[in-house]
Amino acid sequence: MQSKSGRIIQFTTVVVTCIVIALVAAPAAADVQCEAVPSAILGRPVSVCVALPPTYTSTQKRFPTLYFLHGLFENERSWSERGGLQILQDLWARGEVGEFLVVLPDGGKTFYINAYDGHERYEDFFINELVPWVDRTYRTIATPAERGISGTSMGGFGALHLAMEHPDVFGSVSAHSAALIPKIPNPLPSEGRWGFYARVLQTPFGSPLDRDYFDRNNPLTLAGHPGQFRQLKLYFDCGESDRYGFEAGAQMLHEKLKAAGFPHEFTLRPGDHGWSYLNQYLKFSLLFHWQSFSQSGGKSVVAVGGSQ
Repeated sequence: MQSKSGRIIQFTTVVVTCIVIALVAAPAAADVQCEAVPSAILGRPVSVCVALPPTYTSTQKRFPTLYFLHGLFENERSWSERGGLQILQDLWARGEVGEFLVVLPDGGKTFYINAYDGHERYEDFFINELVPWVDRTYRTIATPAERGISGTSMGGFGALHLAMEHPDVFGSVSAHSAALIPKIPNPLPSEGRWGFYARVLQTPFGSPLDRDYFDRNNPLTLAGHPGQFRQLKLYFDCGESDRYGFEAGAQMLHEKLKAAGFPHEFTLRPGDHGWSYLNQYLKFSLLFHWQSFSQSGGKSVVAVGGSQ
């Protein structure tokens, strides 16, 4: 008959073994690094977080890169803290996507463009300083086909704008609930939804609103010239009950691209606006970008010196 102490030792051994097996089987978490990126163009540093895939530190491979642009009143940490990181880690754990870096810059209220009066040249910073800094600092596959951009709300506007204007930098773009406004009334009301638009648009587009500058930078305008970004892979969705009415702009973007014969993926989904919506549907853009990276052959390659 086994003694009580023997049973305790045996039980303890089983428990320890189970814990060890669980730790070995558990998928490694991403490592999120945040730092201030210097900018001569802006004259100030910009806070940027980078989510590194689980095997980044244990291999010498290079990886595709996805830039994700936050919405208004958010910052570079919102994606990691409000559900985006967990969604990506779940996809990694299930083997539904391969590994890639996610770059999360603080965009303030810029809409990720150059301001109308030149006082905040965020687009120039993004293209000429941020992307090169990321490629110097991390082991990326530094080609457009392995570099995607995504965003939500204001960030969706910015992602579409930057990708359409710079197809030599980005090979794929996605947007959730993009802040697409089909037509701004004249005069612009000071109350209600339009009053809100006027307040949030004044940083990049001026107060009173510079309508010509807004139109030139609006993805709905850029979509009228798809020949300028013919190789770009494009996905976007929006909640059919978006509280800001952005579903109308999303539908218009779809109709413009469809009329031009430009291939794209678009879905109106049940839901509203914000992270309650994004936490349901972010996975679709992540799957889209991974498919784009995979089709280009950018699953990861062996690194050749240089970056950390």
